[in-house]
Amino acid sequence: MHSGSSSPECPVAHRPKVLLTDTNRWPSPARLAMGLAAAGCTVSALCLTRGHPLLHTSVVRETYPYSSLRPLESLISAIESAKPQIIVPCDDRGVQHLHELYAYALSLGASGKSLVDLLEFSLGDPASFPIVSGRCELLEIARAEGIRVPETRLISGIADFNGWQNSHGLPWVLKGDGTFGGRGVRIADSLPQAHALFFEIQNMFRLRRALKRAIVNRDPFWLLPWWQGVKPAIIVQSFVVGRPANCAAFCWQGEVKALVGVEVVSSDGMLGPANIVRVIDNPEMKLAADRIARRLNLSGFFGLDFMIEETSGATYLIEMNPRCTPLSHLQLGPGRNLVEALSAQLLDRPPRDIPPVTEMDLIAYFPQAWHNKSEFLPASFQDFPQGEPELVEALLHPWPDTSLLFRLVSKASALKTGP
Repeated sequence: MHSGSSSPECPVAHRPKVLLTDTNRWPSPARLAMGLAAAGCTVSALCLTRGHPLLHTSVVRETYPYSSLRPLESLISAIESAKPQIIVPCDDRGVQHLHELYAYALSLGASGKSLVDLLEFSLGDPASFPIVSGRCELLEIARAEGIRVPETRLISGIADFNGWQNSHGLPWVLKGDGTFGGRGVRIADSLPQAHALFFEIQNMFRLRRALKRAIVNRDPFWLLPWWQGVKPAIIVQSFVVGRPANCAAFCWQGEVKALVGVEVVSSDGMLGPANIVRVIDNPEMKLAADRIARRLNLSGFFGLDFMIEETSGATYLIEMNPRCTPLSHLQLGPGRNLVEALSAQLLDRPPRDIPPVTEMDLIAYFPQAWHNKSEFLPASFQDFPQGEPELVEALLHPWPDTSLLFRLVSKASALKTGP
């Protein structure tokens, strides 16, 4: 348990209670917790009990243990203890758990009403839950809303590629549902390669990977989809030649209250997450966020990923993240301050006119840009967690990277692959 300081503008008794959920060990939830605390919220967190950055922040009032094998029990226990006004999921698996908890709460009838109300308040219309958790239907809805999207098709088996290749030139992008951080995304340069990548994505929940995650990362979650024989739904998309971009939004009952848009300047490989971004104003990105939030009647944080076509500058929506993203905590002035928009909504007051943390357009995510030694780092605003030395150390030397077992496994993998 951590003790957080109270804001002089908002006594502790009147600070809205926010419960963050994160089932991975991403840096962004800890930064979001700092932003929410600065905006006048009391923050609690449900997370892994070993090595999570949220355990190393002074602003998180209470932390609750996440169980990979009993996630709904973990959530219910945390909710009963924290009594949050709103729940903010920070990863895709956490979103999935909240959707499952909603279905469970509905099955309880009158005794589950408080849970049902809390989840609808936090996430918006439950009719949107199956849509935001997948990829294909979301893009179909976006197209119907007049949003530019690449040609996309659900692939049930390799025979489906035969019809696709007749009207779509290579390369193609294959994506698996239930994957994130670029792990379930592959680019195929030929039909045989597309076949091979289809089976690779389909078998992502194989035993070897599940055992590695359980033993090395101390996260047994992946044993369950392996045991159940889960095969992720896979889509194929036309490849858009251009530069990646994304936006983060906070919305309420279908209305976007604040939005930040960026294009990616530096990333961890072609398909990996960004480490340095450039803040931009892109009308197509804002239009997409407004129309999707309204159509699905969403509440809370979400992100959209785009490709800006190289030749035309046209902006294509490629997928949605129904959760907070690394942009969500950045306070970049009126209309671009998502945490202030959330705090204002919970406190039923107008958003405060808080000056932006920087006027620079380049933003370097900490610690990603440091780990990748980006050449753009000196010219960027360095999003460093000021006043949190324990968090800085945890982010620079993340667990389990420092564990002996992780180092041995990494060394063995390097020796196996060779130079």
